[in-house]
Amino acid sequence: MMKPILPIIAAGLTLALLAGCSTPGVFKKRSDLVSNPAACGAKRFEVYFDQDQARLTTAAREAISLTATQLQGCDVTKVQVLGLADARTGTPASNQSLSERRARSVAEALAVAGLPAPAFEIAAAGAEGAVVNGVNDPLRRRTEVLIQAQPRR
Repeated sequence: MMKPILPIIAAGLTLALLAGCSTPGVFKKRSDLVSNPAACGAKRFEVYFDQDQARLTTAAREAISLTATQLQGCDVTKVQVLGLADARTGTPASNQSLSERRARSVAEALAVAGLPAPAFEIAAAGAEGAVVNGVNDPLRRRTEVLIQAQPRR
């Protein structure tokens, strides 16, 4: 009479799996599997403005403060600030001036928050920056910020 082989195979597999649970080094620590994004790396964010304004909003100040806090302890190597304006209103000259004022207000706030001013590159695109693929983009009432940072050595 032949004994059923399936229960024997199942018992053997169960023992093998249980043996792996008690073997040190078989399973990795959670910290080895889950990584946190590096605080010191490229950061990109946008600061939006009210129409015809270069004054920072509360949300803009919060975004700048949060970014500066995240970069504490990092070596900030470059800060690019690009001011933009909406081409639907104003003359090209007034939009260029507005874009410049927006870029300066963001750069000043970043410097006050602790980012190194020598790393800054400030530019303004005026109304020219408001046209994307030949279409006016109303969300161009903003300043784009790109920060390059690395861990301190």
